[in-house]
Amino acid sequence: MKPEEALQYIKDNGISAIHLKFNQLPGPSQHLVVTARELDAADNTAGDIFTKGISKNNLLLIPDPNTAVLDPVCEEPTLTMICDIVDPLTKKPSPKDPRYIAKKAEQYLKATGLAEVCCFGPKAEFFIFDEAEWNNRKEEFSGPRPPLKDGSSPHPPQSLTDDLCREIMLATEKAGIKGEMHLHGTVSGKQAKINLKFGSLTQIADQITLYKYIVKNVARKQNKLATFMPKPLAGASGSSMHTQVSLWKNNINLFYDPSGYALLSKNAKYFIGGLLKHAASLMAFCAPTTNSYKKLVPVDQAPVNLIYSQINSSAAIRIPVYSENLKSKWVEFMPADCSCNPYLAFSAMLLAGLDGIHNKIDPGNPVDQELHELPPLAAERISRLPRSLQESLDALEKDHSFLFCGDVFTRDVINEWIQIKRENEIEEVRTRPHPYEYDLYFDV
Repeated sequence: MKPEEALQYIKDNGISAIHLKFNQLPGPSQHLVVTARELDAADNTAGDIFTKGISKNNLLLIPDPNTAVLDPVCEEPTLTMICDIVDPLTKKPSPKDPRYIAKKAEQYLKATGLAEVCCFGPKAEFFIFDEAEWNNRKEEFSGPRPPLKDGSSPHPPQSLTDDLCREIMLATEKAGIKGEMHLHGTVSGKQAKINLKFGSLTQIADQITLYKYIVKNVARKQNKLATFMPKPLAGASGSSMHTQVSLWKNNINLFYDPSGYALLSKNAKYFIGGLLKHAASLMAFCAPTTNSYKKLVPVDQAPVNLIYSQINSSAAIRIPVYSENLKSKWVEFMPADCSCNPYLAFSAMLLAGLDGIHNKIDPGNPVDQELHELPPLAAERISRLPRSLQESLDALEKDHSFLFCGDVFTRDVINEWIQIKRENEIEEVRTRPHPYEYDLYFDV
């Protein structure tokens, strides 16, 4: 909606508060609450909030009226909007604002002439718990449950999240977030996901931000805890954010070719080549926590191998085969998870793929069989993803020039990202006693 429409909506619907969401390095989303009375009392003409913004510490927040939705979890009528961050002195976009980085990635794509839009369709998984506390043993809970590895779509009462998932789906729909599939339990009746209907880069990153907010708050209303932590349970699969990507121009899917392998065009294969070439450094943005790599292990069909395939369960890139419709032809980047900052992760994926197209990077032959079916030497030659966040950051230090295309990422952003992750996360985890160490070593 336009600025004046947003202001009129606030008056017509008795909006009492406005939630202004914004994103800073490294994330997650933050928000500022402004009451409708404050807006009325401000010495602003209609729409000034969308041009002059609202000051927050040393930040200037400019709400995007196109993101305005009625908050589906607040009891009082509340409008939610996502903001851009502007330097209060220069009035220019902050180069470290992740949302600005996403917008620059979309602008760069258009400037190349290759495509008009890059569509993303993430499958965002999460866990639901009654409570959370450390337990060294593998997961244990009482009540009806499916077998640990066989609960992909259980019926109630085996699915312990059915009613909550239904409420989450209704709340996301009210917020304008469209899911292509219903929420369902996938592991032990505690895990769920929604497949977001594809949209443009910034649009879907905005929706992921709002989606996580809705999931956590709807769960809280039912005295549950929802977490997007990649690997909260030992002995169970983790949560991922498998992300489908395609390029479009003149409403034509540029990844579709009826004569190509898996109906993929040459540019789609080059895009895959770019993703595979830069996969190690991409992981610094797409799986950016120490916990992410407890999920990315070569068991439980984790997508850790730098190959592409229609059927190989360990492939980092999978090609969906359930439809021959040209609109449904995309490549799916498997290793990402919801701990990522979606604005940065999606931008990095796009730039890696475009680098593949610009340089015609050959992804090699697909591997349409499981690794245990390959000759031993062939299996050994397959490279795999980094085994830790430290390895991913090391890779990003060596391989980041593709991120500078179109001035999308800056050296300051990359350096700050690496510094934050090393000092605030890797080092803090490394120097703290791990709870499991008490089981191993307390009685030595």
